[in-house]
Amino acid sequence: MAAKLSEGGYRKLLQLLLHQRPGLLPRRTPCRLTRGIHGRSSSTWDVHAYMPESVAFPQVRTYQELQEISIRDPDTFWGALARERLRWMKPYQTVQDCDLSRGRVNWFLGGQLNVAVNCLDQHAHQSPDRVALIWERDEPGTEVKITYRELLETTCRLANTLKKYGVQKGDRVAIYMAVSPLAVAAMLACARIGAVHTIVFAGFSATSLVGRINDAKCKAIITQNQGVRGGQVIQLKQIVDEAVKNCPTVKHVFVAHRTDNKVHMGSLDIPLEEEMEKADPTCEPESMNSEDMLFMLYTSGSTGQPKGIVHTQAGYLLYASLTHKYVFDYKQGDIFCCVADIGWITGHSYVVYGPLCNGATTVLFESTPLYPNPGRYWEMVQRLKINQFYGAPTAVRLLLKYEDSWVKKYDRSSLRTLGSVGEPINHEAWEWFYKVVGENRCTLVDTWWQTETGGICIAPRPSEEGAEIVPAMAMRPFFGIKPVLMSEKGKLVQGGDVSGALCIAQPWPGMARTLYGDHQRYIETYFTAYPGYYFTGDGAYRSKEGYYQLTGRMDDVINISGHRLGTAEIEDAMAEHPDVPESAVIGFPHDIKGEAAFAFIVIRDNVTHTEQMVKEQLKLIVASKIAKYAVPDHVLVVKRLPKTRSGKIMRRLLRKVIIDEPDDLGDITTLDDPTVVAEILEAFQKYKRDQSAP
Repeated sequence: MAAKLSEGGYRKLLQLLLHQRPGLLPRRTPCRLTRGIHGRSSSTWDVHAYMPESVAFPQVRTYQELQEISIRDPDTFWGALARERLRWMKPYQTVQDCDLSRGRVNWFLGGQLNVAVNCLDQHAHQSPDRVALIWERDEPGTEVKITYRELLETTCRLANTLKKYGVQKGDRVAIYMAVSPLAVAAMLACARIGAVHTIVFAGFSATSLVGRINDAKCKAIITQNQGVRGGQVIQLKQIVDEAVKNCPTVKHVFVAHRTDNKVHMGSLDIPLEEEMEKADPTCEPESMNSEDMLFMLYTSGSTGQPKGIVHTQAGYLLYASLTHKYVFDYKQGDIFCCVADIGWITGHSYVVYGPLCNGATTVLFESTPLYPNPGRYWEMVQRLKINQFYGAPTAVRLLLKYEDSWVKKYDRSSLRTLGSVGEPINHEAWEWFYKVVGENRCTLVDTWWQTETGGICIAPRPSEEGAEIVPAMAMRPFFGIKPVLMSEKGKLVQGGDVSGALCIAQPWPGMARTLYGDHQRYIETYFTAYPGYYFTGDGAYRSKEGYYQLTGRMDDVINISGHRLGTAEIEDAMAEHPDVPESAVIGFPHDIKGEAAFAFIVIRDNVTHTEQMVKEQLKLIVASKIAKYAVPDHVLVVKRLPKTRSGKIMRRLLRKVIIDEPDDLGDITTLDDPTVVAEILEAFQKYKRDQSAP
């Protein structure tokens, strides 16, 4: 029977979690904790103020035991971490009030804080000249370093500029910018004054921008005249000008300059840098409730209508900072580099909020892995002496096609941890990343998480020193994460060497709280399929050892180069073509992108355009309505699509056709006309022959 944890035991648990490198507990470590909370600087921490006397734990010695504690007593676990790791303006009263069966998720109720203060002020006060950001600009060797003091001042000037033009607590602000320090300052300025930011990836079209701005009812947009990426100039302001014509809620467009090129300034436009120069360099932070909105981020859904994922203040920040520290083994003084764009959740959590909350130096990567050559990443690692490198399998698969000399010519001895994010990494890419890039010595963490989870949920680390890492597996759940597998009939799948739908059985602080303006859709999307559980939408395999391996999406969402995209979103765009009454889009394996889109279309009779012209027109429509990366790699014209008697398209049959499994179609008794499969198969075979013809 486990013994009750003594006061000293509680303090040892806290020391392990909060102050020391993970591993075995020290045997002769003083128990007094003198680092203050709530502004205290020298008094002893009264653990009994929030830790119940009745909790019983065994001696805590390993990560596994810590993980078990985090599941068994999440209130004590997360309560201790929230009080110590975050700076509060008002202490919280209740650790959590959650009910997954009802889609109710609330953490640290009654508490008030400001995220910008946690990410900037405390570090600027303690170490003003510590580098916060290294902006790795498009041209190699032109990096810019920004200290915490400088980033705080820039953030305050930008925040005061927003306030001058009427942006208030609760207002939504769209950010449509390339990766840059000013984009980070824009995020933090919104957080400082209590506005809600929603970043739209700077590769999205004007139409996609309109949809997100109008759904969020944004009051303002922050953008740049142009973006620069891979030697190419992106006309950001021009795209915003086109979008704003259809965005009635937008009152102001703040325009920064990345290049020296002039752009047209209209009646809504405000020159951002000019206004910031006149603004006060200090800005009083807004006191925010733990569950106030921090940001919204739109992600594609299977219905074709993007979902506005809502993350709140305290829980998200705690989870992002904790996962950043422990998954990557971050230590003060390290140079941390996540090459994701800030327009995605990875950029939010592991370029901005997680690292800055931890007082880290974080790299902002503006360029591409191939510019000006395939050695760009590794030249950057050598020049900046990067310690942790976090990127996507898409980029790894792209780079392994080139000679290893592009990697080996650069000194990578500073690297300690490599990370993979965005989609499952295949074995070939994992082995190359580990052996060639990491020289067989760097820890490689294959991380699984989602926009909705806020931070990493499954990864090989944290775990004991020397613990096994299985290639191409995410493996172990993070603290507070209780993964389960469910059968098609909604039953728990027990044991090892089994597969099922991946769900999470307990709430955790970083999880999304709702979908903006549609909480019922939030409940239906994530909590209805398996009542009482969060349904990830992914399938997974659990090994005999209890390790988890992700097997891909289970719905009509494809993952193109790490960007999740609903097939219905592409179909909706193609529906605008007058000669294409029906289409069906599916994902298929792709050597570089991981997945790519394959479109089946039906063309009207007696059209004046050729099939090839229609295909090219469809690709242009998708590029303009969504983004270039959403354009299907293949478009196949068929006479009709496989439908059930109720009219539903059976996309799984289309997948079977293109992956050459026509003899394993499964149950097709619900098809309205089974002969359609032979028709589509014949058309596909002809398409393949035409593609391979010289």
